Amino acid sequence: MLTTLNTAYTDTRAADLAWALGHEPLPALATLDIELFDAKLQLRLLGASHQVLLEQERGTCSETVACIAGSSSPLPLGVAKRVDDWEYEFAARVETLSRGSFAGRAQELLALVADHPNGLAGVFPGSPHAFTAMLAQRHEGQVHWRTWHAYPQEGQLVATRTKVGVRVPAPL
Repeated sequence: MLTTLNTAYTDTRAADLAWALGHEPLPALATLDIELFDAKLQLRLLGASHQVLLEQERGTCSETVACIAGSSSPLPLGVAKRVDDWEYEFAARVETLSRGSFAGRAQELLALVADHPNGLAGVFPGSPHAFTAMLAQRHEGQVHWRTWHAYPQEGQLVATRTKVGVRVPAPL
């Protein structure tokens, strides 16, 4: 699903993004509810980037990547941790692209996500290449999602990927 977000573009630098687990749902400009077998997922586009809410029988997980007021933690390159009975893995990468490469990559990503049943993308006013896009899937018993945050004024694209799965106990 592709939507135009009716808000000011508030997170205008990739360096301002922060990551957090466990935030309560923040006000969203657009949402997409998805059921992936036994997992309920809500993809949320915020004025300051994204939030994903995951609910399964074993519990809930909330991931936020956004300009978070009062946060001084930069976006980590990677995180691996246990959340209740789950294994949670997060990775982020910042790409700096030329103007022409950036425009092409932006169009490619928006096309990928726009028509995907588990995809949500929002374009911010002022630039067709200022967007946040999200795509979710289930693979081998785990829930995966990827996100892209575009900063055309800097030529930067922040890509994240997350994997959440039930922790498998070590064999005895």
